[in-house]
Amino acid sequence: MENDALRAALAATGLPQREALKAEIVSLGDQAESLRRQIAELEWNLVETNDRNLLQEVGIYEYAHPLDSSVDYKSALDRLKGQIKQLVKDDDAVSSVTQWTVNGSAAQGRKMVRDISKLMLRAYNAEADNCVRSVRPSNRDAMLARLSKTRETIAKLGTAMQIRISDAMHRARLEEIRLTADFRAKQEEEKEAQRQERAELREAERAAKEIAAAQAKLETERQKYATALAQLEAIDDATGAAELRERLAEIDGGLAGLAERAANTRAGHVYVISNLGAFGERVVKIGMTRRLEPMDRVRELGDASVPFKFDVHALFFSDDAVGLETALHQRFAHLRVNLVNQHREFFYVSPFEVKEALHEIGGHVLEFAEFPEAEKYRISEHERNALGGASVAAE
Repeated sequence: MENDALRAALAATGLPQREALKAEIVSLGDQAESLRRQIAELEWNLVETNDRNLLQEVGIYEYAHPLDSSVDYKSALDRLKGQIKQLVKDDDAVSSVTQWTVNGSAAQGRKMVRDISKLMLRAYNAEADNCVRSVRPSNRDAMLARLSKTRETIAKLGTAMQIRISDAMHRARLEEIRLTADFRAKQEEEKEAQRQERAELREAERAAKEIAAAQAKLETERQKYATALAQLEAIDDATGAAELRERLAEIDGGLAGLAERAANTRAGHVYVISNLGAFGERVVKIGMTRRLEPMDRVRELGDASVPFKFDVHALFFSDDAVGLETALHQRFAHLRVNLVNQHREFFYVSPFEVKEALHEIGGHVLEFAEFPEAEKYRISEHERNALGGASVAAE
């Protein structure tokens, strides 16, 4: 619209004015193109920031400085804080003009500039400290922008004396925010690993207790049979003694098997389970347990944290259950539901696909249920439909 008005004015003017208006039109066109580029860049940055924030909210955090442990981050933060203190000591935290006088006095002018610089640095550091205290992996970029805005505000307020937070100081405090966010993300990652380790230890302890209890039971039973055998041998009851010897041989075999289970920490049961009502048709959990009664573990997983019990598609013993479980996890690694926490053993695959993988990996001939029973879920859906409610069948 503005360009149209300019062209109309151009037609109604003389040559000099016409040339001036032409130049203005070109200038406005250049300005418009520059603004379009700036808008496109801002929109791109906004999308990129929103995407990053969304990923951070669901747990996919990009470390600014990938380090091995929270201890490493703490050490890096301590070093950085030392650098920040040194910048203040060396008067490199704030820059300002020195040619300023008060009542004709250069000394008073320098003192006033110095006092105002300290005041502004204190305001900046207070905001920086607040950002460091408030920063979390999910709001890191917001805190960085907040501190940069504070620096800009201080620069505007100090325009007359050219007071501004130095680049070195601002870089250091931004780095402190990034490192603190990384530190807290690593702390949470380590806490999750510790929780998982404690859960695995509890599971191992339960398995060890089960094996010990089973061994004690068989030892007691063996003692009874051994006593009875001695009595039968004393009265020359060959038939009864032979039967008891067979039973003792079975018990000895059971004890040997339990001893082997206790010694072989890789042995256990691999299970493939699903929960149609909770996770849908194409999500299964692939795990292993060393428990003597593996269904105890499956029942624990189907506790009050999920609306329905898990259906078992496969449950079988392996001398190397750990290796088989790992092989299955690697086969479906790209289909993990949780790509951040590797201890969450849910996968976007069908039971049939797991069955095929089992045959390829180990050649196991298994009893495998491809379709979940999901009895309580199906009954719930039937009753919901009977009551006139819309079906919420899992997709």
